[in-house]
Amino acid sequence: MPAKRTPETPEGSAPPAAEKEPPPVGETTASATRRGDRAAGTAGSDAGTSGSATGTSAGTSGSAAGSAAEREVPAEAVTPLIRGIAVLRELTEAGGTLSLSGLERASGLARSTVDRITATLARMGYVRFDGRDVHLSPRLMELGNAYMSALRLPALLSPHADALADELDESVSLAVADRDGIRFIHQATRRRAMSLSFRIGDLLPAERTAPGPLFATQWTAADWQRWRERRAADPRDLSFTAVPPRTYEGDYERDAEDDETFVHRTREASTHGWSLDDQLIEPGLVAISVPVRSPGPGGRIASVASVVSHTSRHTARDLRTTLLPRLRSAVRAMERELHTAPPPEPGPPPSDLALWTGASKQQLGREFIESLARGLTVLTAFGEGRPELTLTEVSRATGLARATARRALITYEHLGLVAATGRTFTLTPRVLSLGFPPLSRTSLPEIAQPHLADLTCRIHESTSLAVLSDSGEEIQYTARVATARVMSVNITVGTRLPAYATALGRVLLADASEGIREAKELPALTAHTITDKQKLAEALTSVRAQGYALVDEELEEGLRSIAVPIRDGSGRVVAALNTAMHASRRTPRECVTDLVPELTVTAARIQTDLHTAARFTHVPLT
Repeated sequence: MPAKRTPETPEGSAPPAAEKEPPPVGETTASATRRGDRAAGTAGSDAGTSGSATGTSAGTSGSAAGSAAEREVPAEAVTPLIRGIAVLRELTEAGGTLSLSGLERASGLARSTVDRITATLARMGYVRFDGRDVHLSPRLMELGNAYMSALRLPALLSPHADALADELDESVSLAVADRDGIRFIHQATRRRAMSLSFRIGDLLPAERTAPGPLFATQWTAADWQRWRERRAADPRDLSFTAVPPRTYEGDYERDAEDDETFVHRTREASTHGWSLDDQLIEPGLVAISVPVRSPGPGGRIASVASVVSHTSRHTARDLRTTLLPRLRSAVRAMERELHTAPPPEPGPPPSDLALWTGASKQQLGREFIESLARGLTVLTAFGEGRPELTLTEVSRATGLARATARRALITYEHLGLVAATGRTFTLTPRVLSLGFPPLSRTSLPEIAQPHLADLTCRIHESTSLAVLSDSGEEIQYTARVATARVMSVNITVGTRLPAYATALGRVLLADASEGIREAKELPALTAHTITDKQKLAEALTSVRAQGYALVDEELEEGLRSIAVPIRDGSGRVVAALNTAMHASRRTPRECVTDLVPELTVTAARIQTDLHTAARFTHVPLT
């Protein structure tokens, strides 16, 4: 259970005065302050209870200060679950990919343990293997999605952030507190050569950000003490992978000056109701932030909205005089949204989420760590309409025995992924540390590539993914896996072809608007090409009805192609998947009977990953 909290300092009061810190003892290099948290082959983990799902200051940072030395691991903690979380964090810190030997070195776990953990994670769809490399998979984002949907803030506030970004033509972000750091839960970015954005889920030190002083106005004395300990243990911010390390080390006067500056910025934020980052993260980057307060007594800070720019576009003074009024107006709209939004529809609670683990254990035997799989399933019991769950509700949702669910929750509370309040449990922002930052930048071609490779191996034909051009007249290949044959279809990523004469194009045109489907000209590319607009319209109607398109020697003599759609979460066709071959290899009927089922299965797998990845992030189609 969480430790008793220190009474909070009244809002608006000054933080405790800074105390002069002694020089840190022992290691302070990257080896001692490994970027992020680690279990290192033991049941050790970060100490402390993390924050609530509303992103208050009681979260857990990724700093080395909250180490296992601060609090012993609970006797009932699940060691395989702690080690599995450590592997996921190492993969996250490495950008989403590490070799098995690299994971062994980074985690400190035995190679046999790493092999069993990754085999279990692969069975769950959370990682995939490419030779000896381990890659995070989009399905892992369901853990972060559980936190984000339980939080509700991204769904309620992101439309206002997006509208403000469009109005100002600047990047806008939403952040929540994670103990003495902040994490981003939404980014509305501008497409420029000089891009200013962090990944969703990235952890930043509070003192180097604009939102940090605003969250710090609500810190308790214990929170301030924890922050000072972290600053002493990690003066260069090596534990925060999303920001450049500080360029000075061992300059204790400079450290003390920076700490006093943060204390002063917190006092100013409490007075003014806004906070500024004037190139604290890196030269040229400026940001201004305003708190979004929860409805009800006290008005706790639920989130912080920020406008981010660079000094060639706005100075710090410009942000205050020009953009602050519009940011405040947007924040007022966000707060009205929080006040007036009806509670989510309860819906049927999930049940028996973990029943599949027994079958997996039977199939994989010793290589499958059932306690790890069951423990990870506990996180997915939370979600929209289920922000707080009792032990009984977690047990019912997962199908786990109460004792098993309880041990998993104890483990997560120790790791800072779950917070306990009375009889209920909530997810904390730290859940986003499990793969969400690198996966939040995933594109559709990256999602599709491993599925294309698997499909190509099964059918022994080249496979491709394509999207429709803005004009609707061409398709563009965005991903492709070629088969090893003497005679094969020679098309590369980036190739553009006329949409009307390709199977990929017809799948895409069949779902497009009437205006786009009205092609200007339909030149004959072969003797078989459909050139009559009425016949093309009839062909598109047939494609919509049957769910696939077969194009036989219309683009090129001897080339036969069949394609199926890829749909987003709203059901709109955003891409198409195909295979193409010489007409002598399969008859049109064989293409339908043999290949359409395989294509459909692969399309469904790509769609599942796409829907998971796109729930709270933007997934580029190219």
